[in-house]
Amino acid sequence: MELKDILSRCDHTLLAQTATWDEIRALCDDGIKYGCASVCIPASYVAQAAEYVAGKLPICTVIGFPNGYSTTKTKCFEASDAVDNGAEEIDMVINVGWVKDAKWAQVLEEIKAVKAGCKGKLLKVIIETCFLTDAEKVKLCGIVTDSGADFIKTSTGFGGGGATRKDVALFKAHVGPGVKIKAAGGIADLKDAEDFINLGADRLGTSRVVKAVKALEK
Repeated sequence: MELKDILSRCDHTLLAQTATWDEIRALCDDGIKYGCASVCIPASYVAQAAEYVAGKLPICTVIGFPNGYSTTKTKCFEASDAVDNGAEEIDMVINVGWVKDAKWAQVLEEIKAVKAGCKGKLLKVIIETCFLTDAEKVKLCGIVTDSGADFIKTSTGFGGGGATRKDVALFKAHVGPGVKIKAAGGIADLKDAEDFINLGADRLGTSRVVKAVKALEK
């Protein structure tokens, strides 16, 4: 697989609590240079980053991040505000506690509500696989499919576990035909990236792929 094909699927990511504007700007520069799918950044930087990239690269941000237990109204406001500030893509975290309580209707309605708040922009739904059973993951594949969201995503990267090959294969077997897959968290190198793509991931949430390409250039 060619490097440009891998890079074109990468949401080049910086979500550290300590992220500064200089770091975000450098992330955007790299995202443009290497042809990434987007940069995924904290919501507080979306407007500044959108102005900086001037349409050369989609801006992605995270909603209800990283724990997912904000109220639905809060998540909807976050999504709408981010889109108004220039975000083209929204990655939301589900309420994992509702999953554990089997409140499936509430999980579905929340995703639908946030999708409406995205005003036509892409929505990726983070289900945080490290906390879930396989049966819960399969159930959520159906819920995300029914919700009208664009992607199901493995992980925040903050929950103690990231993407696994097993989970991406499970998603591929159970999501509907209109739902794409994003693997995120723990994608360490180009071999990992290629493996996840071959298993069915349409996007990769990672900071390390661009770093790996830079290392190759040296």
